[in-house]
Amino acid sequence: MLSEPRSGRLAAWGNALLAGLVSPDDAVLAIVGEDAVHRVEGLPGESAPVGLTLALGRLRALGVTGLRVALPTSGHPLGLSGPPAFNARALDAEEAVVCYGAALGLVPEVYEAGPAGDVHVEVVWHCLPVREAPPADVPSLGEAERELAEALRDATEVLSRLDVAGSGPVAEAAVDAYRARAERGREVLAPGYPPRAVRVLELAQRVGLLVSVAYERGPGGAVSASEMVARAEALRPVERTARRAQVAAYNSVVEEREKGVR
Repeated sequence: MLSEPRSGRLAAWGNALLAGLVSPDDAVLAIVGEDAVHRVEGLPGESAPVGLTLALGRLRALGVTGLRVALPTSGHPLGLSGPPAFNARALDAEEAVVCYGAALGLVPEVYEAGPAGDVHVEVVWHCLPVREAPPADVPSLGEAERELAEALRDATEVLSRLDVAGSGPVAEAAVDAYRARAERGREVLAPGYPPRAVRVLELAQRVGLLVSVAYERGPGGAVSASEMVARAEALRPVERTARRAQVAAYNSVVEEREKGVR
């Protein structure tokens, strides 16, 4: 969860573009990031894959006024609303973007090409029909912030007892690298997002990083099978809570807009 998901970049900068806060060129540049190219396949009215600039313009013409993120995992269809065909594809990718204003969704498929040392990444977003219904299990920003703080506190207590908490020199080095990259100009969210969404997303990403470090450090002091099970049980809910918070942050602009329509 340290790396920003591609669905997050597409939704955040797509929302900024749809709101008229950034230019198409700036939005596409931010969405593509370090990848070589992004294309969209299956757009209504298009017989072949098209570039992001054309795709975002076409989505706007189809009635799309916002983009939501889904970060599903097995047993947790976070942010999805169906149908099964779309959910299955999103689950395979572990991420998707769901349009607000038109019954469409986008799922990325990533391709790597080139020789070792010179690999470039191409992404094809598959556009598919979705069910117009509330997304599954997405909390409000306030709920996400409270849940994240509670889950982090509880997990830290258990993991510290097992000597595998996301702390110490390995974790600190990873966090320092994360902060250094952020300070080099990486924006956590696109223009138009409230400060609270930025705060929640930063905390969710940091928690996700610490969970990853805890997994990667191996058994640590958890020498017995029961202690290793306890570690996994402690990490699972905090990881799930961090993903829910991430989705809440990315979706906050659309959720606020939807409230205003009701």
